[in-house]
Amino acid sequence: MRAIELQSFGANGLHRVDRPLPEPGVGEVRVQLRACSLNYRDFMTVSGTYNPRQPLPLVPLSDGVGIIDAVGAGVTQRKVGERVIGLFNQLWQDGEATPEVLRATLGGPLGGMLREYAVLRADGVLPVPEHLTDVQAATLPCAALTAWTALVTQGHLKAGETVLIQGTGGVSIFALQFAVLMGARPIVISSSDAKLERARALGAWQTLNYKQEPAWGKKILALTGGVDHVVEVGGGQTFGQSLLVARPHGHIAVIGVLSGVQPDATLLPILMKNLRVLGVMVGHAASARAMLTAIEAGRLQPVVERVLPWTDAQAALAEMATGQHFGKIALAF
Repeated sequence: MRAIELQSFGANGLHRVDRPLPEPGVGEVRVQLRACSLNYRDFMTVSGTYNPRQPLPLVPLSDGVGIIDAVGAGVTQRKVGERVIGLFNQLWQDGEATPEVLRATLGGPLGGMLREYAVLRADGVLPVPEHLTDVQAATLPCAALTAWTALVTQGHLKAGETVLIQGTGGVSIFALQFAVLMGARPIVISSSDAKLERARALGAWQTLNYKQEPAWGKKILALTGGVDHVVEVGGGQTFGQSLLVARPHGHIAVIGVLSGVQPDATLLPILMKNLRVLGVMVGHAASARAMLTAIEAGRLQPVVERVLPWTDAQAALAEMATGQHFGKIALAF
């Protein structure tokens, strides 16, 4: 089978290789991949900034969808012919995870999905809603589940609550769509008026251009009196304003570090407002099942900005590095 390996850090370290066709073992299934999607974590992994000690070679990319074409001994819950996504975390079924479980992730340290066939745990794959295309389904394992975990599993999102969403990347657009699906009031901030217009078309209640309003926290605080949830993907340069805009007893889901890992902020608002600040490491299988049920019931359509052939991974990563995409970038087999 063909695969793409990361043999040295950097996009130029990606090389197409031939590997033996893997056979599923006990409790495993083999999936013939149809599509993959990119996450910022994949970009960081390839560049070497996510884990400089990651052993190489590595097949990158965490997210993919395909058809089960073989099952190993003892597999009863999955069958040949099912279209499934591979769960980012192959061991985390529910509840709290141990450090060992949190390391069982596709696309590093485990081999990822940028290959024609992948062998995965039978309990590490889930069937996807029939109304989704392969490319749409490939966006779900990381970006969608991260947004769902942040707002629903950990955030206990309720209808009518306000959700501040930073940016218009994969996680942020899924957060917008889930907020709309749950009857909440999403507020989206971006530096692009064109992207904000697209966010309004998806159901954003309010939008704000943070380049035009650098003190966006004060603006949103005046508008809302404090938001119930913050989807914090910016990191160092946004965390202080997230603390400002959250209402007392509000919830901040810390997901990304796009603007750096060192926040320029005082921690006092966390204490004075009794804020819940929770890190989000994608999510477990139980959350994924609930999310897939909601996606199917709501006929939700993931937003895919660009689709490239799977062998054009370098070009896809270069596009992700620009930050100009809206929603997801995907690769088709």
